[in-house]
Amino acid sequence: MMMRGNLQLRFDERFELRSGAFELPLSGVTVLFGRSGSGKSSLLRAISGLDKRTQGDLTVDGEVWQQGHKRLAPQSRHIGFVFQDAALFPHKTVKQNLAYAINRLPKNLEAADFEQITHRVDIADKLDRKVNFLSGGERQRVAIARALLMRPKLLFMDEPLSALDWRAKHQLLSLIEELVAEFEIPLFYITHTPPEVERLADRIVFMKQGTIEIIETLQQALSRPDSPLFDEQGAVSVLVGEPRHRVESGWHPVCLGEDVLWLSESSPIHVKSVRIRILAKDVSLALSDPKDLSITNHLPATITELTPKSEHKVLVRLRLRDGQHLFSEVTQQSVERLNLHPNLELYALIKSVAMTE
Repeated sequence: MMMRGNLQLRFDERFELRSGAFELPLSGVTVLFGRSGSGKSSLLRAISGLDKRTQGDLTVDGEVWQQGHKRLAPQSRHIGFVFQDAALFPHKTVKQNLAYAINRLPKNLEAADFEQITHRVDIADKLDRKVNFLSGGERQRVAIARALLMRPKLLFMDEPLSALDWRAKHQLLSLIEELVAEFEIPLFYITHTPPEVERLADRIVFMKQGTIEIIETLQQALSRPDSPLFDEQGAVSVLVGEPRHRVESGWHPVCLGEDVLWLSESSPIHVKSVRIRILAKDVSLALSDPKDLSITNHLPATITELTPKSEHKVLVRLRLRDGQHLFSEVTQQSVERLNLHPNLELYALIKSVAMTE
């Protein structure tokens, strides 16, 4: 399935959405990324039909959703929503909130299995509890269950983790990953937090001043030395590997082709692949494979590019044997001392504790 569009939405003299022509596969996770005020939420409102001022063209899987001033009604687009504040009725119980949503379904559409969804999202034991007695993470679980019960064709999440503490964020990120894979619902996800992008995204819509700047896959976005995803922590790489569910002296292997990364934490048993986030400053380089070293991971690699950075630092882009890219940040002195240059074969040394799934 594909989404094709070119949408405009004018709010006032200060802001106007002009997306430009875009085309998106409707699979996996599409992240809308940009600073506050860049137009991320406005684009989702335009796609969903929630704002009647929207103009332009939009087709989804061949069905016309917008053509000039003519538009398909929002309820006919079958989109599930999860907002930053969960948007629940605080004076109602969890069950009453879910029932209210189910009762608003079109007559020709049957809700998903209530028991299955509430158990899957882990709220089955909270159905009789008032929403105002739930934690922020629990409220978002209710909002996710509500969206799934409506059997959506698309799922929209607008910064659903921004108000949560780190523990609730970690738990919900894992849940969102699992639900996308399990239910195979295309997800549009808004955030301005790079780690969330790196954890979830298959592709990224970069937005600025109401316009789509560029659409890239996650790996394309992370292969650029000037990637907008790089924050105060510097350049980041995300490697995708296949977990092997065994333990050797407390370490858990993840396969990258014929090479292996060793992690200190295991992955969930049911997942077929994992993403491993590695900071460039945590990757050292060696011209030969060192034997007497505390660093566990030594990956053969080839230099593809060197990019000078500020403060006498150089960003080295490496290609691993399975074709994935990895960044290392070293000093200019190290570049000169080791005579680093493109096409040089060497070893990338990564501390296991520096990697986060």
